[in-house]
Amino acid sequence: MSANDINNLRAHLFATLRSLNDKDNPMDIERARAVSEVAQTIINSAKVEVDAMRVAGGQGSGFFTALPAMGESSETTFGTKTVAHIQGATVTRHRMR
Repeated sequence: MSANDINNLRAHLFATLRSLNDKDNPMDIERARAVSEVAQTIINSAKVEVDAMRVAGGQGSGFFTALPAMGESSETTFGTKTVAHIQGATVTRHRMR
């Protein structure tokens, strides 16, 4: 069974998009609409989760991949800027005062 996380959701949505664009065997529009509605419900619940994490300082359900420990921080005009290099990508986190 695959993980129930943001990356899996994206994979399903892009697969739906590819299927809709398949000229030989396109996905039924009603089925695509159902996929879209379920995805939107998941996204809305994730937004609520993010808000709850901000308020309570919790870790969440794991839907979002947790960011690893960040690198060095520097002060900016409005707060702090922290940069880390993770799996070939650069992640920049800004925290406002």
